[in-house]
Amino acid sequence: MAAPKSPRKGSLQYWPRKRASKFLPSVNWSALKSDSKLKGFICYKVGMASAFVKDESANSMTKGKKIIVPVTIIECPTMKIFSVRLYKNGKVAKEVLAENIDKELKRKLKLPKTSKKAEGFEGFDEVKVLCYSVVKKTGIKKTPDLSEIALGGSYDDKIKFIKDNLGKEISVLNIFEKGKLVDIRGLTIGKGLQGPVKRFGITLKAHKSEKGQRSVGAIGSFHPTRVTFRVPRAGQLGMFTRVTYNNKIIDMGKSENKFRGIKNFGDVKTDYIVVNGSVQGPAKRQLLITTPLRATKKQLRKNYELLEIR
Repeated sequence: MAAPKSPRKGSLQYWPRKRASKFLPSVNWSALKSDSKLKGFICYKVGMASAFVKDESANSMTKGKKIIVPVTIIECPTMKIFSVRLYKNGKVAKEVLAENIDKELKRKLKLPKTSKKAEGFEGFDEVKVLCYSVVKKTGIKKTPDLSEIALGGSYDDKIKFIKDNLGKEISVLNIFEKGKLVDIRGLTIGKGLQGPVKRFGITLKAHKSEKGQRSVGAIGSFHPTRVTFRVPRAGQLGMFTRVTYNNKIIDMGKSENKFRGIKNFGDVKTDYIVVNGSVQGPAKRQLLITTPLRATKKQLRKNYELLEIR
């Protein structure tokens, strides 16, 4: 009889497995090759639903038929620019604060008494914007979320976009398009302290096993005299930063009382987008939508004509 073989349970890619320090993760913007005006947008998860669509995908087994696909509804209130960060040799050389900042954000952050005028953008290598969501328009909370977001295009295009939108509200409808792909970054649902069976998916031991049934049989050799991180052990599960790649935008628009009385969320009052599939996190979790890192042809070939969301 051949020796029993089993693939390793639990990825070693994520380490340490501890709660994330902030809700909105940092992004390697230089890796996202896109000419989009704004490479990211702050949004909030509403929940999942079933979309009744007509499949228009080429070479699909269900082409021309009406099918039901799982979708996630995401509310995207408008954003405003908090400050402009100008980079020189990879470091922030100058930061220009915007005027007329919301009072909710003033309570959260310590602002300087005087701010530099929005001029003198020449002579720098890179420019990014620090944006905050106007979340008070939704029924979620009042305190805005803040995140640094990169811009697409040439340096002159970036400066033009900043000057055109400084002090104004930016809508997600002007940044992303229906039918395109996006990556969604955020935190998973927190589950607290969990054992190795739930955390790593190890097999339960025999029912008469010594020292517990839901634990590993051996935690390592005598030498080296330590337990390595490769051994499945009990610990934190959830509240981890994860990315879901290549989410297809099926629908987007203004709310107009389209989604009302959603469980654990309420009414969608501002702009929204509907993406195919599931997204990490519970309802009301803040997320960061970005342009795709590596768009796949398989996802781009999907072509759904939305008929109804149930």
